Amino acid sequence: MGDVTILGPHPLLSVTIERHPDGADEIHLHPAGQGVWVARMAAALGAHPVLCGYLGGETGAILGPLIDALPCERRMIASATDSGSYVYDRRSGERDPIAHALSPPPGRHEIDDLVAATVASALQTRLLVLCNPYPGDALGPEVYERIAADAHAHGVRVLADLSSPRLDGALRGGVDLVKINDWELAGFVTGPVGEDDELAAAVGRIREHGVETVVITRGELPAAVFGGDEQWTLTAPSFDHGFREGCGDSMMGATAAILAAGGDWREALTIGAAAGAVNFLHRGLGTGDADAIRELASSVQLVRTAG
Repeated sequence: MGDVTILGPHPLLSVTIERHPDGADEIHLHPAGQGVWVARMAAALGAHPVLCGYLGGETGAILGPLIDALPCERRMIASATDSGSYVYDRRSGERDPIAHALSPPPGRHEIDDLVAATVASALQTRLLVLCNPYPGDALGPEVYERIAADAHAHGVRVLADLSSPRLDGALRGGVDLVKINDWELAGFVTGPVGEDDELAAAVGRIREHGVETVVITRGELPAAVFGGDEQWTLTAPSFDHGFREGCGDSMMGATAAILAAGGDWREALTIGAAAGAVNFLHRGLGTGDADAIRELASSVQLVRTAG
């Protein structure tokens, strides 16, 4: 399998309270956040992920060894401020938030260090996944434009799983595949995307930047896929009991792993949809067994609807 660089600027320390089957409380510590979940699923599918982001403060001191335990390489920039963290209570069976502590925006030198580390890694791996910062305004669109432009100019395939305005910046730099949900797409075009013509027009706004493939996830509805002159629907098996946390990120991680291994976008998205479904059946967090994912992929339907 291939190598994948993942820009996941703000890994988080997850503290989760669970109920043990005997009724006792359990407290779990995990690395979390979009980039972490993309990296974990990419590794589950056999890729070698390189995770680029920030670590700092008391939470960073705890988070660092947890990331080291993941099946990925880390390129972390030391931050002058604490890494973000959250506490959730799942004893009721739902995710009840108790507390969130987020990182402030990085300084100029910290941004330059992250850009350099990410671009240097991307030029080695030849495939780059761009993930959002957390909170969203912690990195501006100009940072994503710089990274995408420098990587794309050297032939690196760039995948974006971003919301606006970060997506706008990345598109100016150069992106090959965009995965976005329907409400993020509505934010990108600042208008409705519920009707077929509205969706197609919004995707056209993305593809005018030279994007080859656009994937729109739509909750319970099949995903809409636009590739070349063709339009497809992507339908994964749906389940009633599970956790949505990290499903979209699992899809992106698996998609990146298959593309890095030389698969085409149809195979990559089919495996990606299966990975999202398997993640749902787990506790979320970008987890899933490769054999289960490939077996479930036989139940994923990718159907051409136009073109």
